[in-house]
Amino acid sequence: HDTKKFLSSAFVMASPSGRRAFKLALLQLRVGADKADNVARALDMIRAAASAGADLICLPEVFNSPYGNQHFPAYAESVPDGPTCDSLATVAKETKVHLIGGSLPERSADGSRLYNTCVCYEPTGQVACIYRKCHLFDIDVPGKIQFKESDTISAGDRLQVWQTPFAKIGLGICYDIRFPRMAARLAELGCDLLVYPGAFNTTTGPAHWELLVRATALQNQLFTAVCSPASDPASGGYVAHGHSMAADPWGSVLADCGPDEGRVIVDIDPARCDSVRQQIPLLKQQRPGLYGGSV
Repeated sequence: HDTKKFLSSAFVMASPSGRRAFKLALLQLRVGADKADNVARALDMIRAAASAGADLICLPEVFNSPYGNQHFPAYAESVPDGPTCDSLATVAKETKVHLIGGSLPERSADGSRLYNTCVCYEPTGQVACIYRKCHLFDIDVPGKIQFKESDTISAGDRLQVWQTPFAKIGLGICYDIRFPRMAARLAELGCDLLVYPGAFNTTTGPAHWELLVRATALQNQLFTAVCSPASDPASGGYVAHGHSMAADPWGSVLADCGPDEGRVIVDIDPARCDSVRQQIPLLKQQRPGLYGGSV
């Protein structure tokens, strides 16, 4: 397989370009131990969202596997030609939608590394671009949660922008949303929408999830969306926060899926980014010479 050709050093993988209003579906899938069942139910949810009129559909982070270092090696596949990717390509072509395939554990061609990887698909079923999570989830909140994603996962080393016929989309995965310089760079590259498949936990999720979504949207004056697995306290493992949601360039929440399995479909109009940026012209008012200098 040839992953490298989809990891664009120029950041942008081009489709026929343009900007117009469109519908974004965030699919909040309940993820279990059965990979085939996870994928099959994801495909059903994609078909249903497409039938409801979605133009762009997003799956959650690590949607085909339980989230955990003990699971990633066993569930990892090659990208973009493993069985999960094959299924996503087929359903994108079948439903004729633009598809952000959440993320899945990727095994490198030589088998030496694992990545947390998002694969995006054109309505033809062709791979549009691939993004590997750049900032790994290594945290220690005493008495609450300790996790070190870097024990099994390697970090990606480049950003990714997807030019679709309706908007320019910047990609991130979960913990990436905590890094404002990444979002700012994607905004500088002209993104109208940032999408982060993510699986925040029940400690940081209630405290930070919505705040980060709204702040990212507000500070960069663009749409921001996050797509989580459903919360499943009975799973006995890592419990996701849920609450897949989207915010507009004014920082207002457009929809919140709540904790359970389900979906939200939101209307996205890139012209709203232009309107907000005209009213409050932050991009023009920045003084980058100040920010890197001495105090």
